[in-house]
Amino acid sequence: MRIIVNSIFVEDQDQALAFYTDKLGFIKKHDIPTGKFRWITLASPEDEGGCELLLEPNEHPAAKEYQQKIFSDGIPATMFAVTDIHEEYNRLVEKGVEFTMQPTEMGTITMAVFDDTCGNLIQIVQQ
Repeated sequence: MRIIVNSIFVEDQDQALAFYTDKLGFIKKHDIPTGKFRWITLASPEDEGGCELLLEPNEHPAAKEYQQKIFSDGIPATMFAVTDIHEEYNRLVEKGVEFTMQPTEMGTITMAVFDDTCGNLIQIVQQ
């Protein structure tokens, strides 16, 4: 068994698609109409056949409440691995990404947290 899709709740699918592709550099894998919303998945350019990230609308009240509560408590919705966190941090800052936590060493990892502009905090980690 392996993970093939992981979802993240977003307030606006178009805004999320633009942020995750233009700012972060992910590749759009699927964009399929499903009625009011779309099945939009992204892949890492480093592993296009790997796990996909689903931009899931937060339309359901429980999804919206969950997303808002973890955001207000400062809890990242997901985590992405990077090879050089300082290089990635600088690249994203140059693209206008706002960080809530600069690269910080914690034991054997260095992590940073940014706001994805779609209702989530995202953590990047260098192991």
